[in-house]
Amino acid sequence: MSTPDHEHPVPEPVGRHAARHPVMIAAFEGWNDAGGAATAALQHLAGVWDARKVRELDPEEYHDFQVNRPVVGRGPDGERTITWPTTTVWVAELPQRTVVLVHGIEPSMRWRRYCAELLDVAEEWNVRTVVTLGALLADVPHTRPIPMTATSDDEGLRAVLDLEPNTYEGPTGIVGVLQHAANERGRQSVSLWAAVPHYVANPPSPKATLAILARVEELLAEPIALGELPEDAEAWQHGVDELASEDAEIAEYVQQLEEAKDTAELPEASGEAIAREFERWLRRRDTGKPDGGGERP
Repeated sequence: MSTPDHEHPVPEPVGRHAARHPVMIAAFEGWNDAGGAATAALQHLAGVWDARKVRELDPEEYHDFQVNRPVVGRGPDGERTITWPTTTVWVAELPQRTVVLVHGIEPSMRWRRYCAELLDVAEEWNVRTVVTLGALLADVPHTRPIPMTATSDDEGLRAVLDLEPNTYEGPTGIVGVLQHAANERGRQSVSLWAAVPHYVANPPSPKATLAILARVEELLAEPIALGELPEDAEAWQHGVDELASEDAEIAEYVQQLEEAKDTAELPEASGEAIAREFERWLRRRDTGKPDGGGERP
């Protein structure tokens, strides 16, 4: 286990066109991760941003190993090893900001202590904004764009980033508890959720992962290399098309979802989607230019 050292100082934001504020992005396997879409997005970011691991949380403190069992395997040297269900923290140094990435399994116990430990790490890196990624099962058709919800309790962030207020009430997962704890520490927080078609709940869900990454790119104004993910999403959709075509009841159900979705879509919604896609294209083209918008996380 290693921690940030003096050879890698935390960049201090000094102005609007200097390094943007460090951000933490977190995703957790389990209840908050339908189709594995959220954790797949987090792992994709760690890979394309060449993140380095800086911390592991002690799983003994937070996991019931009868619920999340360790895995026995063989290491590169042929010796048998045990991999424990832990939470890892990675850091990516991007040209204009530092991003702290958190990947773990929703803990079985001591959620408040768990969140406090993660937020202690956030403070070590001067993180001002915590972004949580989640995915839920919903009555949405796989043939339409994946619905995304982006919310925040911070009025300033909502104004700058066109986010919705968080109005959910009911049972919550670790992402909800982490957001609440971040707000109590005076940190900004943003929650991103993708809606995964419930009739194709098994991971992977590359189309939902792609939708999450598009929203992260828009939120941070940082280009994200997608690699083969668009092709994987297209292949996934074709595969589900074939499965639906072989079952008349599923095909009829998908058609009903499509009609409901299309009826609910307002004319301006498609215009907003086009505008967002055009903004992403401009950012990729002009990667080296400073962002001209309002202050971001």
